[in-house]
Amino acid sequence: MKKYESLNFVDFDSLLSPEQKEIRDAVRKFVDDEVLPEMQKSFREETFPKHLIKRFAEMGLLGSNLKGYGCAGIDVVSYGLVMAEIERADSGIRSFVSVQGALCMYPIYAYGNEEQRQKYLPGMAKGEIIGCFGLTEPDAGSNPGGMLTTATETDDGYVLNGNKMWITNGSIADVAIVWAKLNGEVRGFLVDKGTPGFSTSLMKGKFSLRASVTSELHFENCKIPKTNLLPNVKGLKGPLGCLSQARFGIAWGAIGAANACYHEALNYTLNRPMFNRPLAGYQLVQAKLTKMVQEISKAQLLCFHLSQVKEKGALTPAQISLAKMNNVRMALDVARDARDMMGANGIIDEYPVIRHLLNLETVNTYEGTEDVHRLIIGREVTGLNAFN
Repeated sequence: MKKYESLNFVDFDSLLSPEQKEIRDAVRKFVDDEVLPEMQKSFREETFPKHLIKRFAEMGLLGSNLKGYGCAGIDVVSYGLVMAEIERADSGIRSFVSVQGALCMYPIYAYGNEEQRQKYLPGMAKGEIIGCFGLTEPDAGSNPGGMLTTATETDDGYVLNGNKMWITNGSIADVAIVWAKLNGEVRGFLVDKGTPGFSTSLMKGKFSLRASVTSELHFENCKIPKTNLLPNVKGLKGPLGCLSQARFGIAWGAIGAANACYHEALNYTLNRPMFNRPLAGYQLVQAKLTKMVQEISKAQLLCFHLSQVKEKGALTPAQISLAKMNNVRMALDVARDARDMMGANGIIDEYPVIRHLLNLETVNTYEGTEDVHRLIIGREVTGLNAFN
């Protein structure tokens, strides 16, 4: 098969600096050499390749856009390119990296105090401390404000009670960033593994993100010290600020999954004979390939522009919603067309397309469903809240 290259139909690469290309190419080689060879086995066995964590850290991929504390401190576009290359391998692997950086390291970095940053961030950048993000509950997904998990203040700390669900990294995490209501107001807490009253259970039987650890978190009179409260944020803007970071990475990551499916479909149809000529020589196949080129190219340009806006500190949550909604739907459509173009071979894991298709069904749902993002954008352009 032809060596992988991301789509460059509109000369997207000309927008990138030499340093950005160097970062992308280094991660691309790492993915080719060390991550992709693990994916078939990990997906089949529903296991996460833990031995790669050390390599993620050595490559500077954990909290790569944060500055200081042993983090790489790369620019916004480079961070996006990293997410795309990792998700080219698997959405579940990108989820691990995203959760560690955007949902766990970021809130400590942005909402914690210096003591908390020094305690956790260097170890998290090295992959020695794994984090998880506890927001979603069995009855509170799209409506995080409806959470039932509570924190009660005591003389020497807080007591947590409640349950979190669909938590990436939950069962392998050393620290959980947990959002709970303290006197009716959402606050963030750091809960270390092994804290009495804190337990996890592994969620099995997924047909999507099988290479990712997904867990439930349980808190039963879980006592934590007062030093484990994130002091610099109150209300839903705390967890939603973290989700904005993660959703931005997802928008970039989805381009990687789409590129992988496009690359596979193009090579397959060029080499698959059908009625004495390549399958790619037929109009319906070329129409599908053209649609992929069209949509991936638009997604690349959207993410590049919004990365420049983010670099200036002007990116809004609604703009992130547009990118996440558009790019994940695009990637899902590309994966479905690729699977169709490959016929029966499209459903076996000798090829990556069916794995990306199944993964993207989840990516389209988590961290804001497609419809939730429509409502966020609708509220932005009309000034009217359709959530209630």
